[in-house]
Amino acid sequence: MAEAPMSCDCFVSLPPGSRDDHVIFGKNSDRPRDEVQEVAHYPAASHPPGSMLEVFLSLFFFLNLQCTYIQIPQVEHTHAVILSKPAWMWGAEMGANDQGVCIGNEAVWTRAEVAPHEALLGMDLVRLGLERSDSAWAALTVISSLLEQHGQGGQCREDPEPLCYHNTFLLVDRNEAWVLETAGRLWVAQKVTEGVKNISNQLTIGTEISAEHRELRSVAQAHGWWDGEGEFNFFKVFSPENPPARMELAKRRYRGGTELLQQHDGSVTAEVMMSILRDKPSGICMDSGGFCTTGSMVSVLPRDTSLPCIHFFTATPDPSRSIFKPFIFSDCSAPVLRVVSPKFGPDDPVRKQPRFQSKVDRRHDLYKAHQVALGTMETNPDVGLAVYEILRELESQCLSEISAMLSGEIPGEELGDLFFDCVDTEIKFYQ
Repeated sequence: MAEAPMSCDCFVSLPPGSRDDHVIFGKNSDRPRDEVQEVAHYPAASHPPGSMLEVFLSLFFFLNLQCTYIQIPQVEHTHAVILSKPAWMWGAEMGANDQGVCIGNEAVWTRAEVAPHEALLGMDLVRLGLERSDSAWAALTVISSLLEQHGQGGQCREDPEPLCYHNTFLLVDRNEAWVLETAGRLWVAQKVTEGVKNISNQLTIGTEISAEHRELRSVAQAHGWWDGEGEFNFFKVFSPENPPARMELAKRRYRGGTELLQQHDGSVTAEVMMSILRDKPSGICMDSGGFCTTGSMVSVLPRDTSLPCIHFFTATPDPSRSIFKPFIFSDCSAPVLRVVSPKFGPDDPVRKQPRFQSKVDRRHDLYKAHQVALGTMETNPDVGLAVYEILRELESQCLSEISAMLSGEIPGEELGDLFFDCVDTEIKFYQ
């Protein structure tokens, strides 16, 4: 088994864990340190099936939708999404849709073999779940169905050195959350309706199973992993016998995240979630070897459906030296091009065979400006700190405006361009 990166933590707080009547979602995406993460908006779209010939071809040759590696049939309608995604792939590490659904994924290794062939990446499943679902449960149904149909597999980093894994997911909406854990095409899920919950790079579901693959237990018996006696415990049955050393280290990060959530149980807000994602001692804000936190996200999902959901993204590495910028879906939502990476079409090393034989510059404008600012922080700490403190004040002002909007003091439509404005202001400060 290849050594696993210490990567990714997802969090959710549901009332009464939250201070207000809001569901709070958060994730740190920990990836190869030189990987660029972009924040991309895709509007809702209709995809009519067209002629009978096109329908026939889509059913038998999977020509409709190109994911990172494979093609699958497209559905007739997709929701608007905002995604934080590695710039080289089709899928996303985390994101939200205009129906108030948020999803994040984690790498995980189990007793089930990680298939080397190309299939759907876990990140593809995140995006597909968001595009095709209007609730967390619907997203779970979409992801588990696609997993059973197409499987998961393929290279998970932009490099010829192999790195493949299975996935766990945290799926959240205004009312509930679901933890979905997978092993190959098998899966198990746990429903969360109140309080706080976090996941890291390990299995967490034991006997409290809310839904599962119809053949989960029979496959476990067939492989000799379970004798069929007593209560079925997914964690015990499917955890690998010899996990990678870094997967073992992830247990400490998981415990640290649990402790931080428990410290704030009953008072979790967006600010609290951001502070957890910025926590260095626990390892949640990660910098280890060739991996670091390359993007972060926090979402506020009010239980009151008359209020909009707010999604904060850094679009830059290291949340302890980045600021969160709020995005709100509106009729005029459009891509913010300064956090979108350049595209390379058929010449992209991801598209050429064999894949990943060369590198291209995927840095977007904000990423470049932020890298310069990080250099300044290293060489001239006083100047760098002064700039960062001003930007943290900008973040604080945004949070205050969001709070005022959620309490009805200012209308939400006035904040529709806030993400664009914050990105533009951040770049100007760095310059």
